[in-house]
Amino acid sequence: MVWERLKYTKQEINRAGRVLANNKSINSEKEKAINVLDNWRAVHGYPMHIFQMTLKKKAMKVDNKDVLISQRLKRVPAIISKLQRSYNKHSPSMKLYQMQDIGGCRAVLSDVKLARELYEKHYLKGDLKHKLVNKKDYINEPKKDGYRSLHLIYEYKSDKNKKEFNGFLTEVQIRSRLQHLWATAVETAGFLTRQAIKSNEGGPEWIDFFRLVSSAFAKIENCPPVPNTLDDKKELCVKIKNKEKELNFIEKMESWSNAMDYIEREIKPKTRKKAKFFLLELDIPGKKTIIKTYTDKQEEKAIEDYSALEKRHLEDKDYDIVLVGADNINDLKKAYPSYFLDIEEFLRYLNRIISQHI
Repeated sequence: MVWERLKYTKQEINRAGRVLANNKSINSEKEKAINVLDNWRAVHGYPMHIFQMTLKKKAMKVDNKDVLISQRLKRVPAIISKLQRSYNKHSPSMKLYQMQDIGGCRAVLSDVKLARELYEKHYLKGDLKHKLVNKKDYINEPKKDGYRSLHLIYEYKSDKNKKEFNGFLTEVQIRSRLQHLWATAVETAGFLTRQAIKSNEGGPEWIDFFRLVSSAFAKIENCPPVPNTLDDKKELCVKIKNKEKELNFIEKMESWSNAMDYIEREIKPKTRKKAKFFLLELDIPGKKTIIKTYTDKQEEKAIEDYSALEKRHLEDKDYDIVLVGADNINDLKKAYPSYFLDIEEFLRYLNRIISQHI
């Protein structure tokens, strides 16, 4: 297939980032900046594709039954939000050209032992020709908000094919099933409450709740807990139980989830079987997710449709859009349950914790 080519210079890309980060930028400037961002994001498609194939091959050696592989280009609102959080009008600290997670792929493995085996044996000690530029072990050192996973940032490097993509960065995430359930539950709660819980900008009661649950999950996995949470299992469970009651979390999540529906748009039977890319449109007020599928040969078209749909809903917080690469629609729902408001499995673990069965 024909992959998107870079149309702008490093300076033009960083200038676009500054425009998008500055709330005082005028609309005409923002429109031009979005066009630059669209191209900059799209050119990450090829390196991301290569790293996703490599990740799948390596992950299958470790966990060939239950491994879940997906890829995604970072959403425009998420990119802008990240730029804005680090923006200082005198000295912007985040440059769009240097953003490391515009293209990303993820492996979800059955348990934390297998996740670490993939990370250490097949990546840290692996044979990748691409340059490892950063790594973060958020399992041994969880983030303050409770996030736990393993991250690697690679710089694409080739001396043969597609050399024009050399230097482009892709993020590789490796996590356990339990860590994935927690992360997607945070996203789901953020969608439903209209709060940026994932970015630590939600209500403190929600952020604290998920921090505590993450520590309980860490104890189930015999991993280090989140900093500044309770060490005693019983005390931790009691506190989570009280927090859940205060938020009425389970009842809220179940009622929203039960009202959810999804619509598969323009999916012919033959296309459905060959689908490798899924454009998801989460309509929160309408309580539905609209899905459009694409074959592996339609990736460029999928990215174009993704950009157009994001532009249409850029200022609308009642919609969330993402383009995901997955092997089939069942894997899609497992990889991105938040877009189906599905946290049933998370709630099963939460009920175990509340009953002090960890």
